[in-house]
Amino acid sequence: MKQLNRFTCEEAFRRLDDFLDRALSDSEREKVLEHLETCASCTSEFSFESSVVEGVKRKMRHIEIPSDVLSRLTSTIARASRDSFDVADDD
Repeated sequence: MKQLNRFTCEEAFRRLDDFLDRALSDSEREKVLEHLETCASCTSEFSFESSVVEGVKRKMRHIEIPSDVLSRLTSTIARASRDSFDVADDD
């Protein structure tokens, strides 16, 4: 069994949200998975966090968003996306 060090646990924990959101690069994802294979503590924490995220996602699927809220949200996202694109063009 590999010897664990705190740095590896801390690095894995820092990537927890991105790991759960599938937002890591393939190499970072692989590093996290390798760490989880050797660290029961991190595996337990990741499992707990994952179950919370999945529970929230399940509940969110059953919530009906009022049309006015959805419309405002869509407009805000579109505006933020345009603003972000405009800033990138200025570079």
